[in-house]
Amino acid sequence: MKYLVMFTALILACCLCCGFVPSEEDMAIYENTVRLHVIANSDSEHDQSVKLLVRDSVLGELNALLENAQTQEEALKIIEGNLDRLRAVCNETLEALGEEANAELYLKQEKYPTRHYENISLPAGVYRSLQIRIGDADGKNWWCVLFPTLCTSAAKTEEALIRTGFTSDQIGVLTGGDRPKYKLKFKILEFFGENFSG
Repeated sequence: MKYLVMFTALILACCLCCGFVPSEEDMAIYENTVRLHVIANSDSEHDQSVKLLVRDSVLGELNALLENAQTQEEALKIIEGNLDRLRAVCNETLEALGEEANAELYLKQEKYPTRHYENISLPAGVYRSLQIRIGDADGKNWWCVLFPTLCTSAAKTEEALIRTGFTSDQIGVLTGGDRPKYKLKFKILEFFGENFSG
């Protein structure tokens, strides 16, 4: 009888643990997304405004380049193939503003905190990211979702997520933060994304 109780308890514990481990589909949120991270030269008001102008110029270029990308892999290939062009756009903007600082661009794995945008929340974790460092890169960050294209307010969030292959469950996790079912799933996903991805 003692062994039967122990065996039953073990089975229940395994079922409970499995229920809290995010599925491959949930973890695919990290694998289907490319982030943009722009870091200002400093926290001065001037450098922060320069950061936003650099952001705008590079987004104008990237939105056109990524318009037909269907997967993260395609988006990364396009970004990687255009890094020199994107760097030139950033530096031309800085030069036009009379700045001495240059911009450096890196396509890398990067750890992000939880971020809440207008229509979407992304769990903390490690994402593929285009990082733009302006000058000393000692200033505040600006983050957004580069792929699917959600960096502009004009983008229709759910349509963009569907178009780039997110499932209805993944969209629920990303956009349904107030619903209890997804709130718990979001927290579990964040834990695994921060500690086991990348």
